[in-house]
Amino acid sequence: MSRLPDNDQEMPLVSHLAELRTRLLRCVAAIFLIFAGLFYFAQKIYTLVSAPLRQYLPEGATMIATDVASPFLTPFKLTMIVAVFLAMPVILHQVWGFIAPGLYKHEKRIAIPLLISSIILFYAGIAFAYFLVFPIIFHFFASVTPEGVSMMTDIASYLDFIMTLFFAFGLAFEVPVAVVLLIWIGIVDVAYLRKIRPYVIIGCFVVGMILTPPDIFSQTLLAVPMWLLFELGILAGSLIRTRRGEPDEEGEDENAPTDQPPSVQP
Repeated sequence: MSRLPDNDQEMPLVSHLAELRTRLLRCVAAIFLIFAGLFYFAQKIYTLVSAPLRQYLPEGATMIATDVASPFLTPFKLTMIVAVFLAMPVILHQVWGFIAPGLYKHEKRIAIPLLISSIILFYAGIAFAYFLVFPIIFHFFASVTPEGVSMMTDIASYLDFIMTLFFAFGLAFEVPVAVVLLIWIGIVDVAYLRKIRPYVIIGCFVVGMILTPPDIFSQTLLAVPMWLLFELGILAGSLIRTRRGEPDEEGEDENAPTDQPPSVQP
């Protein structure tokens, strides 16, 4: 008979739904509290986020707003998205609080590091895009602008563009967490992941082609980190196998039973 999770208690469906509603309300409250504190600085936040593009605009050129309400709605939308990003630790904490009672002790020991790692890696992906990818991409776009064409980007179009890249790089940096989870729950093993490494590399470039603008620079800047993070996930998965006492995929466990019956000494 399988052991029940620690502190497991029967709860009716209504109680689960009530707890879920409470935790969702806490997430919404955290987002709006952060948004309320940032709303006064909405214009400055947009100025900061648009800096990677503005520094490569031709002399005398500026960003433009083609819609009447864009000067207000675009910074407003950006501030709301920033509030969601900043509230992510609170959101994930509420998710953890909802699912933790149903986990075993050994599951909680690995789930907490994965939860913290996912937050850090998501922010690392956004920082990587802002400080490294954006300057390279916008410098490339500015350098290939045809003669006689003035590069004047619409602020709403720019926001949609960078949000796509932020989410793409933020999710791409979650690859190690996904790999560790797949190994931990037994869907795949380290040997299989190493075997399909060439296909994973090709898949990284395909994902980079889909999620980034149609230029080789941004595609490569997304694909290469994804591949390196995949290798990091394999390494972390190997360490988890070692700590759990599982045999390494390169050889057999010395203490594993064999199919040959023991020889009988006369």
